[in-house]
Amino acid sequence: MDLRLPGPRWPRSWRPRRTVAAVAAVVVLAGAGTWTAVASEDVPPVDRADRVMTVADEVRIDTSYFTAGPAGRRPAVLLGHGFGGSKNDVRQQAEELAREGYAVLTWSARSFGESTGKIGLNDPDGEVADVSRLIDWLAEQPEVELDKDGDPRLGMAGGSYGGAIALLAAGHDDRVDAIAPAITYFDLAEALFPNGVFKKLWAGIFVNSGGGCEKFEPALCRMYERVAESGTPDAQAVALLKERSPSAVADRIDVPTLLMQGQSDSLFPLGHADAAAQAIRANGAPVDVDWIAGGHDGGEPEAERVRARAQAWFDRYLKDDKGADTGPAFRVTRAGGIDSTDGQAVLSGASADRYPGLTGGGKAFPLTGREQSFANPAGASPPAVSALPGLGGAGGLSQLSSLGVGVSLDFPGQHARFESAPVTEDLRITGSPTATVHVKSTSDDAVLFGKVYDVGPDGRQQVLPSQLVAPIRVEDAKAGKDVTVTFPAVDHEVRDGHRLRLVLASTDLGYASPAAPATYTVSLKSDLTVPTAPEVATAAAPLPSWVWWLPLAGAVVALALVLTGRRRTAATPPDPELAGVPLQITGLGKRYARSADRYAVRNLSFRVEKGQVLGLLGPNGAGKTTTLRMLMGLIKPDSGEIRVFGHAIRPGAPVLSRVGAFVEGAGFLPHLSGRENLELYWQATGRPAGDSHIEEALEIAGLGDALARAVRTYSQGMRQRLAIAQAMLGLPDLLILDEPTNGLDPPQIREMREVMIRYAAAGRTVIVSSHLLSEVEQSCTHLVVMDRGQLVQAGPVHEIIGSGDTLLVGTGSPVDEPLAGKVAALPGVASAVLTDDGLLVRLDADGTVPRLVAELVRLEVPVASVGPHRRLEDAFLTMIGGSA
Repeated sequence: MDLRLPGPRWPRSWRPRRTVAAVAAVVVLAGAGTWTAVASEDVPPVDRADRVMTVADEVRIDTSYFTAGPAGRRPAVLLGHGFGGSKNDVRQQAEELAREGYAVLTWSARSFGESTGKIGLNDPDGEVADVSRLIDWLAEQPEVELDKDGDPRLGMAGGSYGGAIALLAAGHDDRVDAIAPAITYFDLAEALFPNGVFKKLWAGIFVNSGGGCEKFEPALCRMYERVAESGTPDAQAVALLKERSPSAVADRIDVPTLLMQGQSDSLFPLGHADAAAQAIRANGAPVDVDWIAGGHDGGEPEAERVRARAQAWFDRYLKDDKGADTGPAFRVTRAGGIDSTDGQAVLSGASADRYPGLTGGGKAFPLTGREQSFANPAGASPPAVSALPGLGGAGGLSQLSSLGVGVSLDFPGQHARFESAPVTEDLRITGSPTATVHVKSTSDDAVLFGKVYDVGPDGRQQVLPSQLVAPIRVEDAKAGKDVTVTFPAVDHEVRDGHRLRLVLASTDLGYASPAAPATYTVSLKSDLTVPTAPEVATAAAPLPSWVWWLPLAGAVVALALVLTGRRRTAATPPDPELAGVPLQITGLGKRYARSADRYAVRNLSFRVEKGQVLGLLGPNGAGKTTTLRMLMGLIKPDSGEIRVFGHAIRPGAPVLSRVGAFVEGAGFLPHLSGRENLELYWQATGRPAGDSHIEEALEIAGLGDALARAVRTYSQGMRQRLAIAQAMLGLPDLLILDEPTNGLDPPQIREMREVMIRYAAAGRTVIVSSHLLSEVEQSCTHLVVMDRGQLVQAGPVHEIIGSGDTLLVGTGSPVDEPLAGKVAALPGVASAVLTDDGLLVRLDADGTVPRLVAELVRLEVPVASVGPHRRLEDAFLTMIGGSA
């Protein structure tokens, strides 16, 4: 067996660049270098040099070198590609980084693209050694900044295979200064052989996408064929993959590390990023963790945001830009439902000031279920279905699960299941659930697949979060063993009234199960413990540094539009009858681009008066944000008109100076104080300082002493209030707030509610778009409800809520249970429940209020008042048909 000894060829302190032989090992082939200018009218040109370098005997590596801008030294970045790809896959990111002042080198790994050699799965003696040769070459380039002779200031980034090489290079070569790996592995053996179970489908895809077994190093090819035939990984196979894993050099990775891991990933689940984070942080290096929506199973890759965050990371740790916003210590992308207009997932971010790990804030849920026996069928067929590897291009099943669509399949007689009681409030699972079970088998070994389902109230609809399962090999199971199952980490919300269902299955399509038939018997030994990470509650801040300048730049552009728009456009004359009306919308319509029949907003009309706090409600895709964007003059309607104080709204309309707006994600300069940010923003508008009314705005926002502190020290709630104070500058007569409470905790939400009420109390008008119905009910005086771009209902809150069939009967003195029972038995009464205020009475189809009052008087109920009682949520779901 040609099994190489584990460990790198050289110690970390080795400097190959200091020997003539090492420098000579990188040979630029004659005629292989070509320079290309990549440019457009709007962006600086990027120079690209393509070269093929000889890095070892008969191994040639195809590279591209990108630079832009003026002469001078700059940090360098190495960008790796994913498995089965080539350097061309990361060209866009390379050009972006070059324009931002980096020297960027991309390359095709061995056997990919135009490079030669055998695939070694990031072999320390192969691909990792190639990277050190590339670093040698970078150190010789006149554009590259050096920490010392032969040591370039260097970062590495890449996804999947390219992410792993970044981690490995940081452990093998101490010239790497910062890394930003994405959706990659920490332990390749654990990825392909989790808990001793062979991940056969993904392993097969690996070999196939690499071009077949003959493209791999002989030892790897023999290992794969051996394990694929037996279905069971052996010790040699595990050792071979571990020596090519970042975990093998975990104690030597001590550079700033940004770990971006995919939630939609059955190949490299979130646990790999967790293991890497713990190991690197233990070495004393800064580590941030970002759970993105996509992954190897599909979903939204968030490519632009991922690239922007990696660049900010390098700005901070390679350029030493202490003002660069590298983002929160932990961020997770969450799906907020489906946009009913285009069927796409609505994504938002949540974050925390520290990485919570996978077990924080655990809650125990008792499970019910007797001891159960089930079969492992002959040939492990038919197999249960969870994830289907290789469907990334089709969107991925895991994305469907994040949207509440169940696609998993467990066959009768091949699984056991245990269930919790319905949860009594919404539950956010963030991390890895655990449970202990007792397992017995008629065979020596048992292979089980653990799953935690989210089960709907009817018991039939079930969703497997991110389509992830926990494979478990139980050795010597005939006598029975207690086994603690750690389920894959997920971020998933379980709604009030849903149940948790623990399933242990004998088969799974993606894994190898024993071919011999057997009977497994399992029973519960503990509750199901679910991590909740309660500190993860704040909306993630924008990440790249340029975003901080966006509001200021927007103000300058808006000012230019005001100054030039008057010359370009003949203004529609104001309507004197509407001079005192903050807002009137008439027949407003907006079609989607390139669509003749799909509307974002259609025939929308409503009116808002002074002193009102108007709530704009609707499910995702109802057209709320499009309406607000038209109201702020950011986009033009296709039909209808918007008038603010009688003036027609158009881009740059002077009346917009009477409108203040807050849109989620407002940015500030982190090194300036809150007051300095507001003053700078107002200066950018070009309006007189005396018109800002900054003190009044700050008093309403209630920031207190925090105004003197740098914004980077603010909590998310303080940032939100500062953003609202910015919208209030000049004390606009009409204030528009889009999701002002998004990401805030309950005390912060209460403070934001008080801010809105205080602002409107002076006769000004507030329009707030929010998905928190309870907050709208408490803070708004009027409502406009939209669905599918159209108006559903408009009017005072109390009228919209009060149209239900539930009444609150206020009583002058307490009512006892027997009397409440008599009320419940009255004709026309469906139910009567005691409350602190009296009786909550629900009428049936035959019930009427006059007859109820007469019967209450007859029963000598001490009636003090009778009025409608219905939550806004009930009214809202009734109006839109439950489509939210």
